[in-house]
Amino acid sequence: MTKEQSLVHDLTEMIKDTKAGKVNWKVICQTTEYNDISTKPTTVEDDVTWIVDECYVSYECEYKGKTFVMISYEMIHSAGDKKNTTNLIFLPPLGIRYFDINVLLPYSVEADKMLVYEVNQLWLTILDMYKNKAENVSLDVSPRELVIE
Repeated sequence: MTKEQSLVHDLTEMIKDTKAGKVNWKVICQTTEYNDISTKPTTVEDDVTWIVDECYVSYECEYKGKTFVMISYEMIHSAGDKKNTTNLIFLPPLGIRYFDINVLLPYSVEADKMLVYEVNQLWLTILDMYKNKAENVSLDVSPRELVIE
């Protein structure tokens, strides 16, 4: 089983156990999505101007006797109704909690559609539980600035 397949399997189990109240999550999110549109960078591709956003989410829990840490990154390009996203998944060692692509790249995991789906399912599960004031979920969301050089 590859690292990616193993992670998909683990996330599926974690989601079930989270819903059952067996996993305590500490989740930190930094995003540019809610910033004023005038402060967001843009890029032009094929005569289309895209607004660029990014979102980092750090997931941390104790699972099966070990500390589990995963960071997801999503770069979002929006132009009217159109959206294009790039998704990256990282499994950094315990000491690395930086929301910095350059620091995280050595810990990246191949993010196929199934893995991205499971990470999104975990995010939706955690959000739903947070909204319902579940005691096993801690969520901190804050803005960040994106500068494209």
